[in-house]
Parts: sequence; C-alpha cells; structure tokens
Amino acid sequence: MAAAPHHDYKFEGWVGHDTSAAEGKMVWGEYEPKPWRETDVDIRITHCGVCGTDSHTLRSGWGPTPYPVVVGHEIVGVAVRVGSEVAPTIRPGDRVGVGAQSDSCRGRDGEECAECASGEENYCSGMVVTYADTFRYDGTGAKTAGGFARYSRVPGHFVIPIPAGVDSAAAAPMLCGGVTVYSPLVRFGGGGCGNLEGVSVGVVGLGGLGHMAVQFSKALGAKRVVGLSRRGDKRSDALRLGCDEYVATGEGSGWAVPHAGTLDLIVSTISSLAAVSMGEYLSLLRRDGTFCQVGNPDDGDLVMPQGAIIAKRLRITGSCIGSPGEIREMLQLAADKNIRPWIEERPMSEANQAIVDLDAGKARYRYVLVNDWK
Repeated sequence: MAAAPHHDYKFEGWVGHDTSAAEGKMVWGEYEPKPWRETDVDIRITHCGVCGTDSHTLRSGWGPTPYPVVVGHEIVGVAVRVGSEVAPTIRPGDRVGVGAQSDSCRGRDGEECAECASGEENYCSGMVVTYADTFRYDGTGAKTAGGFARYSRVPGHFVIPIPAGVDSAAAAPMLCGGVTVYSPLVRFGGGGCGNLEGVSVGVVGLGGLGHMAVQFSKALGAKRVVGLSRRGDKRSDALRLGCDEYVATGEGSGWAVPHAGTLDLIVSTISSLAAVSMGEYLSLLRRDGTFCQVGNPDDGDLVMPQGAIIAKRLRITGSCIGSPGEIREMLQLAADKNIRPWIEERPMSEANQAIVDLDAGKARYRYVLVNDWK
C-alpha cells in the first residue's frame, strides 16, 4: 500500500487504560499525537518489537503509569512526513526506526547539557522516553505514544535510518534490546575501542536481551562467551548463538566453582531477582572485572556482597539503553556481520496475546508485531 498523505491518516493503536492491560486487555482506539513541529517525522509503522518494558509499564511495575498509554519502543517503518528541519537527513520513503528514547533537552532548557553535547543523550537528566512520558522541550507538553499502533510521530533527532543490510523485522528488537547490551559491551569490555579481543564475556539470562548480547560479543571479537541461565533447556540454543560454554545456574549447586575467576565482563539481563545469587556471579570475575546490570527488576533490588567486590577490585555498574549514535553503530555492525535476533513475527492484531505470552516466558526470543499494509 502506498504511503498515505500526511493529512489523510489516523493515529490509532493498542491503548492500555489500567493495570489489566498487562493481562491482555489493551483496547484498540484512536489517540491524539503530539502537535506537529518541523523537527518531527511521521512514521507509518510496519514492525514493532515487544519488550519486557512494555509489560512492566502496562502493569505499573516501576511505579504508577500515566494511563492511557500506547506502549512499544522498538519501532520500524517508513517515513511519510518529514519536517523541514529534519530533511535531508531523512526523506519521505526512507526506512527508519525509533528506540526507547524519543527526545532529550539538547540545551533547550537554557543550560548546557554535557550529556547531550557529548552525544550521550540517553543519560540526559531530561530524557523523554518513547511512551508514558511528556514532550517537555518542544512547547507541546503532549504525551508520548509508542509503536503498538499504525503511525508514530517522533522528533527527527531520534529517528534512525535502517541500513539496507538489515531487514525491518530484525531491526526492531535491536532498537532497544539490542543497543541495551551493545553499549556496555563496547564501553566496558572493549575499553571504548570498539572490540572485545582477548576479553571473556559472561551473559546472564539467555532471553530477549541475552541472546543478542551473545551475538554482539562474538561479532566484536570476544575470546570466550559464557551463557548463564537458570534452565538447561537453553543449552543448544546458546551454543548455536555462539556461546563457547553454557551454565545452567538453577540445576544443582556448585555451578560457579569450575568457572571462578575466568571472566572479564558480565552483562546481566535478569529482570527478576528470583533465585539470584550475586556472590556466585561475582566469583566468576577476575581481578578488575566488571559486572554490568542492564535488566531492571521490579521485584526488589540487587544485594551486593561488598567483601567480594573489595577483594578483587571489581567494578559494579549499569548501562541505560543507547544513544542515537550507538544505535547507528550497532545497526551497521549487524549489517556487516549478519547479526539477526531470533524473532517470531505476529500480527499487530495479536498484541494482547503477545504480551501475555511474553510474561509466560514463551518468546524465543523476541516477538515482533507486524502491521499488514497490503
């Protein structure tokens, strides 16, 4: 179907009205987008990844959600309207994507922002996330809305061109889940040099984020990649993804002993604290090793054994999504190295069931909603 003219389409999608939305009770309906600015891009959505954040937000897991809300922050589609202040960086008809962030201050509050000025907009104290937030810097004060929808309107600074070597369905999960693990791998494992040569990496949680962390680790040249997940039934998948070893942490005690002191970097994607033993995870690190948490559990806080940290001069850190620049780098790496998330495409009409199935742990390893524009 040809792109509709900008005055001829409606903004409609799956709207969550209360916590029951997380139980598969989102309602399809029309909503008001942000007022148009010449800094904006309208996107006809073709694909949207389903992220754990969507579920957390729908059930108010990280605090009260400002309902009504349209979730989805792994948006891929076609630019159908491009503001005069965005072109020619993006043109109508271009394939583009939007991740978990849709705006930042960029100095528009009257003060210089070191994060925005240095290309680390994802650490701006005024970050605007792609849904359940407010556009605070363009004078609209409008609510943000995500990609479980037909169209999306987003400031052009955060609209990313999709390289020709990456298909749209594969690109979607990388816009949040992918860059969330790519960023710490490059920053902490590669010392900022963009490769992991000589580095041994552990990935905790072989799920939506973890399976991409394994692939990026190998593509960046890691010497050794160890997958760690609770059950043994993911072993064959882990090895196919590129793991050199796999450890089932929930099947028997003493699993950490044979691997003690063998890793330089651990990227933890866990989103629940059930059966987590930080002492055992930290024992896997060598002196000066780094433990980076990227998953954001809503069932409590990680408890760190300070003795283990002190004894080996360990670094405990975190990482928040990725900047527009990092997203571009990651997508180009995916194109160059043929990295593809393991996805299951589902019609946009099945968004409610996809959320339910995601919470039930059925995804192997990411769901991608697909709009039928034929």
